[in-house]
Amino acid sequence: MNNRQGQPIFIMPEDTERQSGKDAQRNNIMAAKVVADTVKTTLGPKGMDKMLVDSADEITVTNDGVTILEEMDVNHPAAKMMVEIANTQEDEVGDGTTTAVMLGGRLL
Repeated sequence: MNNRQGQPIFIMPEDTERQSGKDAQRNNIMAAKVVADTVKTTLGPKGMDKMLVDSADEITVTNDGVTILEEMDVNHPAAKMMVEIANTQEDEVGDGTTTAVMLGGRLL
């Protein structure tokens, strides 16, 4: 009898594709970089605002990184971690969310 104690069990939809190895690593890095690139243009003296339209057609114009990331519908686990970086930075310091996300993206 095989003892599977400590082995995680994942229940996923049928259309879910599971990756491992270098492909999974590249996919995670790419997802995190996409999130970082989304807020990158809001930094600096020539930083631009983003116009966000939600599902109820409400428009938000902002250059605040945490606001942009909160409004995004992020499903990828690595991308969600980048959003969590911004939320943690906002909760702990109150500023520097875009910088924290950019730093995380550049480290990858």
